[in-house]
Amino acid sequence: MMANHAQPITSDPQKNQLLAALPDAEWQRWLPELEAVDLPLGQVLYESGSTLSHVYFPTTAIISLLYVLENGASAEIVVVGNEGLVGISLFMGGESTPSRVVVQSAGQGFRLQAQAMKNEFNRGGPVLHLLLRYTQALITQMSQTAVCNRHHSLDQQLCRWLLLSLDRLQGSELVMTQELISNMLGVRREGVTEAALQLQAAGLIRYARGRISVLDRPGLEKRTCECYAVVKKEYDRLLPTMQAA
Repeated sequence: MMANHAQPITSDPQKNQLLAALPDAEWQRWLPELEAVDLPLGQVLYESGSTLSHVYFPTTAIISLLYVLENGASAEIVVVGNEGLVGISLFMGGESTPSRVVVQSAGQGFRLQAQAMKNEFNRGGPVLHLLLRYTQALITQMSQTAVCNRHHSLDQQLCRWLLLSLDRLQGSELVMTQELISNMLGVRREGVTEAALQLQAAGLIRYARGRISVLDRPGLEKRTCECYAVVKKEYDRLLPTMQAA
């Protein structure tokens, strides 16, 4: 049995679709252990190589995994929002990650202590299968991001990134700095500004001082590369209960 030592829950953890997909018995066991947390913009949840103390389940925040080079340059590997969790290396046996984990868009979420997560994974059954399917979907996103960054234009990458972020948010506005966007995409801030202004000129977004409002989502989907559809299809295929949640 889990020990009840978490902070009281004041919001709904089932706004996280992975938590919402838990069978009732598992949900009742997890609920006392989930700790509500605020996730402010730019907060670093893990540094590269650090031992993970918790896994995080965002509800209204978006979290990015970044790889940071020795010269300080970085690029986003994967983005996680209300569809999933951050910290798969914990239950996959690695205990740590080479990525820096940063809050990309401010919001709330829940966290679960490391040992509790490992205990749940080791129980097997529906939790193990759900987490493995989620991990496969995450790997698909990582792989497609690598392909996209190598072969597609910055304009297409920005469209893909905006669409993936929108899928993980309630609403159509993203709040973040130019610097954060450039760190995610691994490009100079001037490049981000130019690509965003092109999308604005096309009537797809409104962009001003770190606020991006999406005005025409179908237009973004037409303008992006194939990578967004590949990732979305795989999430929908592997996690049908989440899609319906």
